[in-house]
Amino acid sequence: MEPPQPPIVPSPLEQFEIVPLIDLKIGNLYFSFTNPSLFMLLTLSLFLLLVHFVTKKGGGKLVPNAWQSLVELIYDFVLNPVNEQIGGLSSNVKQKYFPCISVTFTFSLFRNPQGMIPYSFTVTSHFLITLGLSFSLFIGITIVGFQRNGIHFLSFLLPAGVPLPLAPFLVLLELISYCFRALSLGIRLFANMMAGHSLVKILSGFAWTMLCMNNLFYFIGDLGPLFIVLALTGLELGVAILQAHVSTILICIYLNDAINLHQSAYLFFYN
Repeated sequence: MEPPQPPIVPSPLEQFEIVPLIDLKIGNLYFSFTNPSLFMLLTLSLFLLLVHFVTKKGGGKLVPNAWQSLVELIYDFVLNPVNEQIGGLSSNVKQKYFPCISVTFTFSLFRNPQGMIPYSFTVTSHFLITLGLSFSLFIGITIVGFQRNGIHFLSFLLPAGVPLPLAPFLVLLELISYCFRALSLGIRLFANMMAGHSLVKILSGFAWTMLCMNNLFYFIGDLGPLFIVLALTGLELGVAILQAHVSTILICIYLNDAINLHQSAYLFFYN
């Protein structure tokens, strides 16, 4: 008899494939409702449902239940970086930026770990989605910088005490560095989600292949990869939540840089 063949393990990149669910074509324009659209819609619906249950009777309870505690925890978790990282503004002014930062954090918090659910989809593992999100935030922060500081916002590109002959080169370098903030914010989230989920998929396929070999030696040897998969799954869940927090901190730092230009930069600009 021929030895049993190991099962065919699908590619670890298949979990990131975009599949059209509803095809729409209007003239020469092609629209489609895809699996990322579905899971983003599900995420939005679940979060709105959660907020509705907490606030459906005009507000929370004096003794919060588990769901109200979760919403209050998310609120405080976002409010603390906003108050700590953004300086030079009153609390009322900071509240204007809180909704945008809160929505970004909630989107990442619910979408990143959701990809660990079997047959789910990780929206933030696609570079175009994270890049669109980061560029939208980058443009908004730049607009806020010009609104708060006017043309003096450009002094952010020229550090104080720079010799005049080096000024054009440093302005170019600072401009490139500033524009790369949008790329780095999107690449960081995309790379962490895609790499971590792919690694878990590869090791899970390896452990499943060894388990299906119908051999006692392979079955015993499968315990090692199986424990590694369980440990990596917990680590990936932690990384998914941590990336939402890191993105929030970076957005607050970038917003603080746009609002509160360095005093030295102002002096150099005026001189």
